[in-house]
Amino acid sequence: MNNAIYNVPTPINEPVRNYAPGSPERASIKAELERMAAAEPMQIPYVIDGKEYFEGPKKQVVMPHDHAHVLADFTMAGIDELKDAVNSAMDAKESWAAMPWEHRAAIFLKAADLVAGPWRDRINASTMLGQSKTVYQAEIDAACELADFLRFNVFFAQEIYKNQPESAPTMWNRMEHRPLSGFVLAISPFNFTAIGGNLPTAPALMGNTVVWKPASTSVLSNYLVYQVLREAGLPDGVINFVPSRGADVDTAVIQDPRMAGFHFTGSTEVFSQVWRVIGDNIKMYENYPRMVGETGGKDFIFAHPTADVRSVVVAMVRGAFEYQGQKCSAASRCYIPESLWPAIKEDLLAEVAKLKVGDVRDFTNFMGAVIDEPAFKSITGYIDYAAASDEAEVLCGSYDGSKGYFVEPTVIQTTNPNFKTMVEEIFGPVLTVYVYPDAQLEETLISCRDASVYALTGAIFAQDRAALMQMDTALADAAGNFYINDKPTGAVVGQQPFGGGRASGTNNKAGSTLNLLCWTSPRTVKETFVPAQQVEYPFMDEA
Repeated sequence: MNNAIYNVPTPINEPVRNYAPGSPERASIKAELERMAAAEPMQIPYVIDGKEYFEGPKKQVVMPHDHAHVLADFTMAGIDELKDAVNSAMDAKESWAAMPWEHRAAIFLKAADLVAGPWRDRINASTMLGQSKTVYQAEIDAACELADFLRFNVFFAQEIYKNQPESAPTMWNRMEHRPLSGFVLAISPFNFTAIGGNLPTAPALMGNTVVWKPASTSVLSNYLVYQVLREAGLPDGVINFVPSRGADVDTAVIQDPRMAGFHFTGSTEVFSQVWRVIGDNIKMYENYPRMVGETGGKDFIFAHPTADVRSVVVAMVRGAFEYQGQKCSAASRCYIPESLWPAIKEDLLAEVAKLKVGDVRDFTNFMGAVIDEPAFKSITGYIDYAAASDEAEVLCGSYDGSKGYFVEPTVIQTTNPNFKTMVEEIFGPVLTVYVYPDAQLEETLISCRDASVYALTGAIFAQDRAALMQMDTALADAAGNFYINDKPTGAVVGQQPFGGGRASGTNNKAGSTLNLLCWTSPRTVKETFVPAQQVEYPFMDEA
């Protein structure tokens, strides 16, 4: 395996366009949105060994904000087809692993430039229409973060290859970072197009071949990402694109003895189920499968009495309601001191009242719709529960699913720090506030730390440095990504590697060497230039 080093330049983060009125990027994306929305539904195949298949059961991609509007029909791979995808990945494995690293890297660097360049509008528009993201949220995700993952991962891979052991005189020690001995299964979520691209490409960069199951509600944007990879020169069989049922993936892929890795972002429940299946069948696998998962979150904002009111309010609104709260990092629970609550409440409700919710093609809207009907019913069930409870008050928020799956930004105030909406993941635009007595800071920090099974993101606000130190120490185990005087969302590749612990995942930090190391099977090689010529050691000589 050739791990030659060619000094890939240190990448910089892809600049985020602001799409301001009158800007050329605004006119360009508007035109693409109009074209894509008016087009006949795209026909999306599953792809195995580079071949596209259009025959089989179909499902639809619709606009969440206009759920009668069909954007695409996609073909589902069944059990037999998934087995074919596994075999394709295994057949492609040897030649892909043998490809010199710089040529594998070039594919993903080219893909990054395609995403940032000629494919930018198409991928952004598909994310906006199919996943109901505003133009700015789509730009950050589908264009910039995806390009960042592709570029930074190449740089991180090079750093891994460069890290070599020491060698003593007359010998040479070296480390080969070989791919895993099997295939990798990647299951990606609906909420980030960039994650859809990163989950299969990170293992592939390190020489692995992949079976990729995208979420049904993000198939449109994910298929465009797959087309970019093909245009960039990805060989047949390296990544097989197979929209499919979870139960079929369980039968045909997860329980295949050759599965060597599982790269996942999604619910804690699904990841736990897969872990259980693997554990129950561990003796049949040819290797211990690498399990890398980023799962749920119940992310917090905790304000100290010295916090700046305006900073807290802006973090609450942006952290909780951007992309309808459908981020695993989204602020979902807040701890506000009594002394600040009147001012924060007034400012918060005033800001929320300004937010427009609707079709993402209207650039004056701050929010779109939640992803689908099951999500809409789940989220609104929490709102109804709070409205009926003696321990909570719904301060603002409503919902209407008749045309689109719209849930207005909702703020709940509770008197119980362990209230249902303070501890359970909602994954929607619902923020619950617990107001604590200023004198009970320490007790409330403990409550924040222990109330949730998750430990993904969290934010603390204070002007007093001693208070920040106290809060930081108390909440050290409560969040894998921790923010001081900032909202708990918006991790940037290369700046804040992302992941959490507890029920939030394996904390392998997407966007860092820590993640890429999971997809390698290191081999240590010792070459001795002057071999020993005698058996006896000096201590064996007679005195």
